[in-house]
Amino acid sequence: MDVRAIIMGLAFAAMWSSAFTSARIIVAEAPPMSALALRFLVSGVLAVIIALALRQSFRLTRSQWRATIVFGICQNALYLGLYFIAMQTIEASLAAIIASTMPLLVALAGRLFLGEAVKPLGVAGLIAGFIGVAIIMGARMDGGIDPFGLMLCIIGVLALTVATLVVRGAVSGGNFLMIVGLQMLVGSAVLWPSALTLESQQVSLSVPLVAAFLYTTLVPGLATTLVWVWLVSRIGTVRAATFHFLNPFLGVAIAAVMLGEALQSRDLIGVAVIMFGILAVQLSKIPGKAPAS
Repeated sequence: MDVRAIIMGLAFAAMWSSAFTSARIIVAEAPPMSALALRFLVSGVLAVIIALALRQSFRLTRSQWRATIVFGICQNALYLGLYFIAMQTIEASLAAIIASTMPLLVALAGRLFLGEAVKPLGVAGLIAGFIGVAIIMGARMDGGIDPFGLMLCIIGVLALTVATLVVRGAVSGGNFLMIVGLQMLVGSAVLWPSALTLESQQVSLSVPLVAAFLYTTLVPGLATTLVWVWLVSRIGTVRAATFHFLNPFLGVAIAAVMLGEALQSRDLIGVAVIMFGILAVQLSKIPGKAPAS
């Protein structure tokens, strides 16, 4: 793995992790589902325009359309929709930690339901990851936590796990950015009816809200996807996914700096254990020895 790939991997992890802090700012000032539906509409249109400029096509294979619809519903509408609602009462750091367990859940579900082999290092990573989650949850429960918001986060990450398992490999064959743009538009279309029916459309316009909305639309919403595509094309999906091990640390660090969220010693211990777990699981998937460059 070369220096440029490492820098881009670090950038990807930082942008992904920062989404929870910007979302927390947004939902404090605007209705969550409406804000997310608008974000997906803007991000989706921009992604489709860029895809067309790159001469990507609307002509997708059957598996690509399935991936577009399943991911649009499960990732964008369910996972992120539930997270936006939850972050009205759940801290961004906790939301980021729960979401970052997705690679662990995918590995566990693959072993339990698909019969996929997990190497000893991967098993150690799974055990460590869930121990880390237990440490953090124990600390947070002692300090008080909204159970409904926590439940929404758990359901959301489970929905993302299911989507990841269902559509693995289904987006191969080109048109990746077009697929991502259409996924965002699917998510927007699914969210709008609930947003307009269930939410008051009152918005407290402020500089932090506008800045957070623009940031989450352009950076986690669009730039992260472009960096991910570049990273996968350079080092492969499995090696690129190893950068997910940084998400728990970066998620809590960014929330602490930007939002002033307090961290306990048990939080930091739990984050470190989860990071080891995610890294171990991802490294166990790399066949043979990783190349030097």
